[in-house]
Amino acid sequence: MTDRERVDPHMYARVFESHAEGALILEDLVRRFHRPAQLEGGIDAVLKTYHREGARSVVDHIVSMINRANGVDPNEHDEQQP
Repeated sequence: MTDRERVDPHMYARVFESHAEGALILEDLVRRFHRPAQLEGGIDAVLKTYHREGARSVVDHIVSMINRANGVDPNEHDEQQP
């Protein structure tokens, strides 16, 4: 991949925040793939959770890149230290 082809956080922000269709697509991805762990059902629940986490990680990456473009530190936590 050359320097011209590199994808940066600002590209994610433009595609998924600034572009109306991109924002709709991101909403759809979150709705479809950002699901909680399956807590009941034995080994089947574990497998379903692994599958969900795989799909969720893609959405999390997109949101993380948008946050970086907007100056949000990915290492910051919501809780403030005393």
